[in-house]
Amino acid sequence: MTSRVRKLPPLLPSLYVLFVAAPLYWLLITSFKSQQEATSGLSFFPQQPTLDNYLYILSDSGWSMGFVNSIIFVALNVAISITVAVPAAYGFSRFRFIGDRHLFFWFLAARMTPSAVLFLPLVQLYSEIGLLDTHLGVALAHCLFTVPVAVWILEGFISQIPSALDETAWVDGHSQLSFFTRVLVPTIAPGIGVAAFFCFMASWVELVLANALTTTDAKPIVAVLFRAGGPLGFVHLPILCAAGVLTIIPGAVLVFFVRRHLARGFSMGRVG
Repeated sequence: MTSRVRKLPPLLPSLYVLFVAAPLYWLLITSFKSQQEATSGLSFFPQQPTLDNYLYILSDSGWSMGFVNSIIFVALNVAISITVAVPAAYGFSRFRFIGDRHLFFWFLAARMTPSAVLFLPLVQLYSEIGLLDTHLGVALAHCLFTVPVAVWILEGFISQIPSALDETAWVDGHSQLSFFTRVLVPTIAPGIGVAAFFCFMASWVELVLANALTTTDAKPIVAVLFRAGGPLGFVHLPILCAAGVLTIIPGAVLVFFVRRHLARGFSMGRVG
């Protein structure tokens, strides 16, 4: 009885990893199959591997521009979110004012608002000011959700820094801009890496606003995937799976380059 109890804990994580990896494995192998093979039955390996699905996506302007559009507005969103979140988090961490804790809570509570609630007023507003179907418009819409999370994360990092650092910087003659760019930002670099990671992932996978606020010029890859796999599009499993694999690559590349910041960031601040 004792030996069975000892063998059970390692089995549960293995089953969980298998459960998580199974859809990803199916996505990968199906991307190398033909449509006929993919719909003929379940197989664990492609019988005749092909790269035609990837070549189709990379050569078709509708698919390839979907990736380009996503990268553009996600990069804009991350840049805007971090630029706004750093001074905002510094203000919440260093200064006290009436209702600061309540404001901070409601600021974070905005992240809990479903995106479906906002797309109708945003569509009407954007159509009036000319931001509909633009990369900047999608980036700003995503900032409604990414800025609060970035502020929440960075406030925890800044609160761990002694206020004596600020005073030393003022004595050394740093201006506010110089303090933020040359002292504060390098000090909280792990936190910025974690915040940028969460902003990237939230903006990259968001579908409702990205689909509602774009028509042709700024249509992101998630919206292209949704339309191609829906009732109004064509259900070509291998092409959809190849597109799915390609959408995972940017996130994996980002994790690879910021993994050191993530490792430190998850052990510090609010995400620790």
